[in-house]
Amino acid sequence: MDTRFLYPLESCKIIHLLRHGQAVHNVEAEKDRNALLSPRLFDAPLTDHGHQQVENLRERVVSSGLLKRVELVVTSPLLRTMQTAVGVFGNEDKQPNMTCSPSILALEVARDRNGVRPPDMRRNVSEYQTIFPTIDFSQIESEEDNLWRPDVRESEEEILARGLEFMKWLWKRPEKEVAVVSHGIVLQHMLYAFANDCDLSVRHELCKRFANCEIRTVVIVDKSLSSSTEN
Repeated sequence: MDTRFLYPLESCKIIHLLRHGQAVHNVEAEKDRNALLSPRLFDAPLTDHGHQQVENLRERVVSSGLLKRVELVVTSPLLRTMQTAVGVFGNEDKQPNMTCSPSILALEVARDRNGVRPPDMRRNVSEYQTIFPTIDFSQIESEEDNLWRPDVRESEEEILARGLEFMKWLWKRPEKEVAVVSHGIVLQHMLYAFANDCDLSVRHELCKRFANCEIRTVVIVDKSLSSSTEN
């Protein structure tokens, strides 16, 4: 066994990164990328296939014991991600004797790339609260979507900064095992923020594009805490 690193458990956090299931705009974009500019794709929901992907992953999460281990689920406040978060980790429409589900928290910092494309614009919070009564929206400051701009697309540098901001926020949380339900490009940039610590081959595999409803697990380590423990 090639053991490269050894860290105390208290300096580690397990993060399960999950991209939403297939959504309507994913299908339309495969036919024509310009479709992403269509207002009819506003806050695109999951397709029937996307719902099936979620159901299949739910079975895996339950059978593997992951559902029991995850202490918190953080989700982007867009329809497709919340449908995925509740479908995989929630307990809505499940049997009463199902294991207790983790809390699900909606955060703006976990949402898709902002601007220009209607699929990436969210609805009013009050509408989501009706659809998803078990999701906690307390961290979202505005009822309406004040972040999405019709004429400016968020840059990759801004997404990277947002990913780093999110990871810093996540590290301060008390939970040791967390699931994050977000969007492909956002999840990639969350990983980019820390991937320099990995070998090139590992970094390439870790940061490659996420498939719909793909879950990828990483461990993040506070090296300063590890150093202080050693001393």
